[in-house]
Amino acid sequence: MQRILSNLKQALRSKILVLGLMIFISVSGLGIFIQQPSYATTLEELKLIPPDYKPTPEEKINRANEFDPGVGIQEEDRQEAYEQAVKDSKNLGTIEKAYERNLKAEGNSEPNLIDKAVEKVTGK
Repeated sequence: MQRILSNLKQALRSKILVLGLMIFISVSGLGIFIQQPSYATTLEELKLIPPDYKPTPEEKINRANEFDPGVGIQEEDRQEAYEQAVKDSKNLGTIEKAYERNLKAEGNSEPNLIDKAVEKVTGK
Protein backbone atom coordinates (compact mmCIF):
# COMPACT_ATOMS: atom_id res chain seq x y z
CA MET A 1 0.00 0.00 0.00
CA GLN A 2 2.84 2.36 0.85
CA ARG A 3 4.50 1.64 -2.50
CA ILE A 4 1.33 2.55 -4.33
CA LEU A 5 0.99 5.81 -2.38
CA SER A 6 4.70 6.53 -2.91
CA ASN A 7 4.34 5.98 -6.68
CA LEU A 8 1.22 8.18 -6.80
CA LYS A 9 2.99 10.90 -4.83
CA GLN A 10 5.98 10.79 -7.19
CA ALA A 11 3.72 10.86 -10.27
CA LEU A 12 1.77 13.79 -8.80
CA ARG A 13 5.01 15.70 -8.12
CA SER A 14 6.29 15.16 -11.65
CA LYS A 15 2.94 16.23 -13.15
CA ILE A 16 2.91 19.38 -10.99
CA LEU A 17 6.50 20.11 -11.99
CA VAL A 18 5.68 19.67 -15.70
CA LEU A 19 2.55 21.80 -15.37
CA GLY A 20 4.49 24.51 -13.53
CA LEU A 21 7.20 24.58 -16.19
CA MET A 22 4.56 24.80 -18.94
CA ILE A 23 2.89 27.73 -17.20
CA PHE A 24 6.25 29.47 -16.72
CA ILE A 25 7.15 29.06 -20.39
CA SER A 26 3.72 30.31 -21.48
CA VAL A 27 3.87 33.38 -19.25
CA SER A 28 7.42 34.24 -20.27
CA GLY A 29 6.43 33.87 -23.94
CA LEU A 30 3.76 36.53 -23.51
CA GLY A 31 6.48 39.12 -23.04
CA ILE A 32 7.32 38.85 -26.73
CA PHE A 33 4.00 40.32 -27.80
CA ILE A 34 4.00 43.23 -25.37
CA GLN A 35 5.02 46.44 -27.12
CA GLN A 36 8.38 47.65 -25.89
CA PRO A 37 8.83 51.36 -25.16
CA SER A 38 10.35 53.49 -27.88
CA TYR A 39 12.99 55.95 -26.77
CA ALA A 40 13.16 57.77 -30.10
CA THR A 41 10.29 60.15 -29.43
CA THR A 42 6.95 60.31 -27.70
CA LEU A 43 3.56 61.50 -28.78
CA GLU A 44 3.85 64.43 -26.40
CA GLU A 45 7.11 65.55 -28.04
CA LEU A 46 5.53 65.29 -31.46
CA LYS A 47 2.69 67.53 -30.31
CA LEU A 48 5.19 70.17 -29.10
CA ILE A 49 6.66 70.65 -32.59
CA PRO A 50 4.10 71.95 -35.08
CA PRO A 51 4.13 70.09 -38.42
CA ASP A 52 4.65 73.28 -40.44
CA TYR A 53 7.78 74.28 -38.45
CA LYS A 54 10.84 74.65 -40.68
CA PRO A 55 14.01 75.64 -38.77
CA THR A 56 16.27 78.29 -40.24
CA PRO A 57 19.88 77.42 -41.08
CA GLU A 58 21.06 79.24 -37.96
CA GLU A 59 18.71 77.18 -35.79
CA LYS A 60 19.99 73.99 -37.43
CA ILE A 61 23.57 75.00 -36.68
CA ASN A 62 22.74 75.87 -33.08
CA ARG A 63 20.95 72.56 -32.61
CA ALA A 64 23.87 70.67 -34.15
CA ASN A 65 26.29 72.48 -31.82
CA GLU A 66 24.23 71.37 -28.83
CA PHE A 67 24.81 67.71 -29.68
CA ASP A 68 28.39 67.86 -30.93
CA PRO A 69 30.49 70.91 -31.80
CA GLY A 70 32.08 69.07 -34.73
CA VAL A 71 28.70 68.48 -36.31
CA GLY A 72 27.87 72.16 -35.93
CA ILE A 73 31.08 73.11 -37.75
CA GLN A 74 30.20 70.71 -40.57
CA GLU A 75 26.75 72.26 -40.79
CA GLU A 76 28.26 75.75 -40.94
CA ASP A 77 30.64 74.68 -43.72
CA ARG A 78 27.80 73.13 -45.64
CA GLN A 79 25.69 76.27 -45.25
CA GLU A 80 28.59 78.47 -46.40
CA ALA A 81 29.20 76.23 -49.42
CA TYR A 82 25.52 76.44 -50.30
CA GLU A 83 25.49 80.23 -50.03
CA GLN A 84 28.65 80.41 -52.17
CA ALA A 85 27.07 78.15 -54.79
CA VAL A 86 23.96 80.32 -54.90
CA LYS A 87 26.14 83.41 -55.28
CA ASP A 88 28.20 81.75 -58.03
CA SER A 89 25.14 80.68 -59.96
CA LYS A 90 24.06 84.28 -60.57
CA ASN A 91 26.00 84.64 -63.82
CA LEU A 92 28.11 82.60 -66.20
CA GLY A 93 31.44 84.30 -65.41
CA THR A 94 31.32 83.39 -61.76
CA ILE A 95 30.33 79.81 -62.60
CA GLU A 96 33.52 79.40 -64.61
CA LYS A 97 35.57 80.97 -61.80
CA ALA A 98 33.92 78.66 -59.28
CA TYR A 99 34.75 75.69 -61.50
CA GLU A 100 38.40 76.73 -61.71
CA ARG A 101 38.50 77.34 -57.95
CA ASN A 102 37.08 73.85 -57.33
CA LEU A 103 39.64 72.31 -59.69
CA LYS A 104 42.49 74.02 -57.85
CA ALA A 105 41.11 72.92 -54.48
CA GLU A 106 40.76 69.37 -55.75
CA GLY A 107 44.31 69.41 -57.11
CA ASN A 108 45.72 70.61 -53.79
CA SER A 109 44.05 67.89 -51.81
CA GLU A 110 45.84 64.71 -50.87
CA PRO A 111 45.30 61.70 -53.14
CA ASN A 112 42.58 59.42 -51.93
CA LEU A 113 42.93 55.76 -51.04
CA ILE A 114 42.05 54.52 -54.52
CA ASP A 115 44.67 56.75 -56.16
CA LYS A 116 47.29 55.53 -53.68
CA ALA A 117 46.36 51.90 -54.37
CA VAL A 118 46.55 52.41 -58.15
CA GLU A 119 49.96 54.04 -57.80
CA LYS A 120 51.17 51.22 -55.60
CA VAL A 121 49.96 48.53 -58.01
CA THR A 122 51.14 50.18 -61.20
CA GLY A 123 54.36 51.50 -59.68
CA LYS A 124 53.85 54.98 -61.10
